Amino acid sequence: MLFGKDLITFIRNIGLFGVYGIIFAESGLLLGFFLPGDSLLFTAGLLASPAFSVFNIWTLVLGCWAAAIIGDNVGYEFGKRVGKKLFHREKSLLFNPDNVIKAQEFYEKYGGKAIVLARFMPIVRTFAPIVAGIGKMDKKKFMFFNALGGTVWVWGVTWIGYFLGDMIPGVDKYLLPIVALIVLASVAPPVYHIYKENKKTLWQKLGERIKKLIKYKV
Repeated sequence: MLFGKDLITFIRNIGLFGVYGIIFAESGLLLGFFLPGDSLLFTAGLLASPAFSVFNIWTLVLGCWAAAIIGDNVGYEFGKRVGKKLFHREKSLLFNPDNVIKAQEFYEKYGGKAIVLARFMPIVRTFAPIVAGIGKMDKKKFMFFNALGGTVWVWGVTWIGYFLGDMIPGVDKYLLPIVALIVLASVAPPVYHIYKENKKTLWQKLGERIKKLIKYKV
């Protein structure tokens, strides 16, 4: 995994279309999960700021936005047509069937919201559209949540990088901790949502466990 100066060098080397390609692949082609999209978008946004001027911010944002939404749609169609075969595919260096199962459980529990929440969860965001296709989620519903999640994710994370690059001189020196915070902030909302959804169940299980302990001691 790349961070700090290595990530900046990597993005400079792959260029604008390389960034598009990774966002597209990570959004539903089983590839690109080796580099969290959050870090990629944030750092690319940083490089588009006046302090670096490597990219044009509007070209970057609009291209990544399109890549993310189209990538998810391709993932959905892939899942709809041949996705079920993934459950029987052997584990390899670039593929783990357990990730498909986790994404399926996540999708079945949260439905349309999973498409939005998954945008902020590495690995899950790659498999969520495929699982939605396997489950034959209504196409219009999928497209709505896909566009919503892609918009919030791409525009939010990229513009944060852009504004920080413009506001803080030498911000690239602090890229490692900033990227870590961005990833943490990205993951926090869906994690909190999942915790909130399961809070009642957790307390019920704890109560049942306490009752059993009391009954056993008596």
